Amino acid sequence: MTAATTLRVEVPALGAARRLAAARRPRLTRRVKPVAWLGYAVVMAGAVLMLMPFWLMFVFATRSNSEILTMPPPLWFGGSLGENLRMLFERLPMFWSNFGMSVYVATATTVLNLLFCSMAGYAFAMYEFRFKRLAFGIVMSTFLLPAFLGMIPSVLMMSAIGWMDTARALYVPAACGALGVFMMRQYIGSAIPRELIEAARIDGSNEFATFFRIVVPLIGPAFGTLGLVTFIGSWNNFMGPLVIMHDMSRFTVPLALRALSGTGATPWGAISAGSALATLPLLVMFVFCSRRLIEGMTAGAVKG
Repeated sequence: MTAATTLRVEVPALGAARRLAAARRPRLTRRVKPVAWLGYAVVMAGAVLMLMPFWLMFVFATRSNSEILTMPPPLWFGGSLGENLRMLFERLPMFWSNFGMSVYVATATTVLNLLFCSMAGYAFAMYEFRFKRLAFGIVMSTFLLPAFLGMIPSVLMMSAIGWMDTARALYVPAACGALGVFMMRQYIGSAIPRELIEAARIDGSNEFATFFRIVVPLIGPAFGTLGLVTFIGSWNNFMGPLVIMHDMSRFTVPLALRALSGTGATPWGAISAGSALATLPLLVMFVFCSRRLIEGMTAGAVKG
């Protein structure tokens, strides 16, 4: 009876003590400092400056030439989209052929990069072989070479093997880039334990089966990041098609839009409309790969 009474008295007393301590504890109010507001303002200003060209591209696609050339330029949509599209297809009757060429080249370049860069990165991350550091250093040294230095040798090689004016002359030389090899090597080395590979080998799995059945499913974030970067880079490539392609039906979209500006008075509205159409695949690609892009960029930033 005494123990029960003591229990009934002590529990409320303990609760009251906790409430009293909580009431005496100073309340912390989160206040945003003026420096933080200044940082937010700078970030917002940078975002506006970054997005303004895209906004103006879509706005100019709906405006006539006279409206585009006014000062200040229009910042809202107009009613000339149909006229600009009609002018675009009249002056570039093979626009959709050029669009398909861009899709084909960018997709082939992306697929080949994902395959070969992941295999090379896996080899550099998991294998030990002679001159490994030297080979990796040679691959990384290609970062120091400007792209235009290889333009003339590339043209001479494509001409010697009869690949001029063909799509494979654009995606085969770009099938494995140093950036992709480095990214895959770093991701595979940090995300996949060697014990997992050794266990697969002990179970009798060959190297290709280990790579495609175990490694590939685990490097999805790196695939998303590299795929998005490669697709955008190939889609926006201008110098490569400029020196390789001569038949206008095989032009990619950037080269075709550049050719449009040489047909008399420059139709800025039609060029903006074509640029807006060319931007749509990139937006779709980003929507589908943005989650993978963020995962790939933040991989290894948090332990656990």
